[in-house]
Amino acid sequence: MKTIIAIAITLAASFAQAHSGGTDSAGCHTNSKTGVYHCH
Repeated sequence: MKTIIAIAITLAASFAQAHSGGTDSAGCHTNSKTGVYHCH
């Protein structure tokens, strides 16, 4: 049971951080939907 919970947490964290769009040399980019420029 602990293994399933650990896997679920790992997958949820990876999906929460992932999004499309490359970053510039500063690690930033403009969100194509909102037009907001942000960095990671």
